[in-house]
Amino acid sequence: MTDSTKSKSRTLLGRLREALAGEGEGQERLDRITQIIAESMECEVCSIYLFRDDETLELCATQGLNPESVHQTRMRLGEGLVGRVAKTSHVVNTADAPSSRGFRFMPETGEEVFPSFLGVPIQRLGERLGVLVVQSREARKFTDDEVYALEVVAMVVAEMTELGAFVGEGAALSARHQQPVLFRGGVGQEGAGMGHVYLHEPRVVVTNPIADDPHAELARLHDAVDALRVSVDEMLATAGNGKGTGHKEQMQVLETYRMFANSKGWMRRMEEDIARGLSAEAAVEKEQSAARTRMGQVTDAYLRERLHDLDDLSNRLLRILTGQGNNTGAEMPDDPVLVARNIGPAELLEYGRKLRGIVLEEGSVGSHAAIVARALAIPLVIHAERITTEALNGDPIMVDGDQGIVHLRPDETVVEAFKDKIAMLAKEQERYASIRDEPAKTRDGKVISLSMNAGLIADLPSLESSGAEGVGLFRTELQFLIRNKMPKRAELAALYTRVIKAAKGQRVVFRTLDIGSDKVLPYMKPQDEPNPALGWRAIRVGLDKPGVMRMQLQALIRASDGKPLTVMFPFIAQFNEYRAARALLEQVLKREKRLGRPVPKVEVGAMLETPSLAFAPRKFFEEVDFISIGGNDLKQFFFAADRENERVRKRYDTLNVSFLSLIERIVERCDETGTPVSFCGEDAGRPVEALCFAAMGLRALSMRPASIGPVKSLLRRANLDQVKAVIDEARARGDQSVRPAVMGWLRGR
Repeated sequence: MTDSTKSKSRTLLGRLREALAGEGEGQERLDRITQIIAESMECEVCSIYLFRDDETLELCATQGLNPESVHQTRMRLGEGLVGRVAKTSHVVNTADAPSSRGFRFMPETGEEVFPSFLGVPIQRLGERLGVLVVQSREARKFTDDEVYALEVVAMVVAEMTELGAFVGEGAALSARHQQPVLFRGGVGQEGAGMGHVYLHEPRVVVTNPIADDPHAELARLHDAVDALRVSVDEMLATAGNGKGTGHKEQMQVLETYRMFANSKGWMRRMEEDIARGLSAEAAVEKEQSAARTRMGQVTDAYLRERLHDLDDLSNRLLRILTGQGNNTGAEMPDDPVLVARNIGPAELLEYGRKLRGIVLEEGSVGSHAAIVARALAIPLVIHAERITTEALNGDPIMVDGDQGIVHLRPDETVVEAFKDKIAMLAKEQERYASIRDEPAKTRDGKVISLSMNAGLIADLPSLESSGAEGVGLFRTELQFLIRNKMPKRAELAALYTRVIKAAKGQRVVFRTLDIGSDKVLPYMKPQDEPNPALGWRAIRVGLDKPGVMRMQLQALIRASDGKPLTVMFPFIAQFNEYRAARALLEQVLKREKRLGRPVPKVEVGAMLETPSLAFAPRKFFEEVDFISIGGNDLKQFFFAADRENERVRKRYDTLNVSFLSLIERIVERCDETGTPVSFCGEDAGRPVEALCFAAMGLRALSMRPASIGPVKSLLRRANLDQVKAVIDEARARGDQSVRPAVMGWLRGR
């Protein structure tokens, strides 16, 4: 690239800055910009198209086309060459626009006399804002230098659009970050909450996209990159002291950081951007935007992760350049709703119960964040795409975890309707409080035991307030997930002691370490598996790593201090796995007894999460002390439907007659041997599902504390024999699901 080309680009950006700094409304600025670009690039036409909504582009300014077509010409995403640029985020450069794929003739613009067409996307950090176009009468393709120059200009237009330089009349020129926005995501944790946005990682705002002195900007960039490299080297040195597979994984990520930080190509592109006239921050963000765009188009999981690494590294570099750091000085509101791209369990626990809601761009129903959100009973919506680029600190926000919907900056009618919903939920909770100490006894005299799921010591106060009859599942993996190294036996023993004391004599079922699949320890990560849900996880890890399992069992035994202890092994798929795990427990008990420590009477159970265990030999049901049906996993394996896959997760109903028949068969087998059986999982906390489980013979359910009231309320008003009759009739008819029949029966009552 010649110095004269760079100088020409800097001159163009200098003129743009003057135009933007001058007085005038947004429309006047846009008009001046199109005129300056057309003159500088020696083209007859320059046009700016901006999105008026997610699917529609509008011509907002032009030099050379019919001025009457401004704000009148619109096209759908993907329609015409402009729509093609917007949809693909790729440059279109052609000498014969009318013959190009996707061309749409718009007679009102008068563009038919301009065959040459160059369109580049106006985007910021992967968010599409519009399209910048230049056209010429001369039939020619634009040079690489001209394409590059227009991309640099588009970057500046994107930054100024973000900063509100082009606010005017109409939807396409409306002020950004001020309009109500509805986000549809996935349900991570049910419930409803409203408050104000608190960004976990506030965006770095680039207020000076155009540079005065390229040499000074290059020096700033080099200094910042040097500081970045030093920080990565320091992180590597610190991580180098660790051990284990997870340590290796952390080292691999940091080595990737080091590779990008020392990438000559990355550095050269940013230096070129600065030579063109961008500031150091704008040059970094331009490369980051390109990486974000590629990220959205890459299907390979490994490449996506590497692009995530580059994105994270760019954020670090921007914070060094701007001095903004992670803490921008924004105060946490009194009613915070946390908004983040993603978040780890330890970071989420630091925020604690003060959060009114959580909204993530990524995440999954089984992610660490979702597990913690459930433990804290905080409404969580996942897969809320683009919310981190749209939300600002302090924006009013409402989270509907029941529907997976987020209202950002809602209008008054939505606010009032949402307040009504929250008030109704609060009123229901008051009603449930009145039956808190009453048994879940049905109209036909059957009593269902309702216990709660927990994973944090902070959950235990809910035992009394919810009316739960003990803890049907205590997730011990949370204490492993929130650390960056293996916890010590003494630490675990102290925690389990506090849990047992907080339960005040009520039964606590401690599930041994359930990791793998969607719960990966940062310090003990296995090699990548094609399908981790079917891979090395839960009891398989425990039996292959007996030292870890032995340490946890020792901690549980010591915490019990001779009092009765209940232990449950997760993900048992066949009888010999249960026998091997129980044998390991017996070894630990004998050793503790030899050491003179008090040994408890231990009740040992298995979690039935695979269909195979439902057909285990009778001897298994005779030997196991109790069985807990793990509904979440059992359902995904029964229907071969990954619960992390939104396309299939909701395709299969829990009240499908086949699944209910499996539950009924498990109950029958347990009844034959007198083996206590319960159902544990999200579905246990849904009143209609709980009612049907009880009708199939289950007499114990375990759920999140907030669900106990609604479930108990419905059970106390129902006759299980009648519900069973409705289910049997639906099965006899050949219904796929009993839900319509049961719902019809409930409405009829």
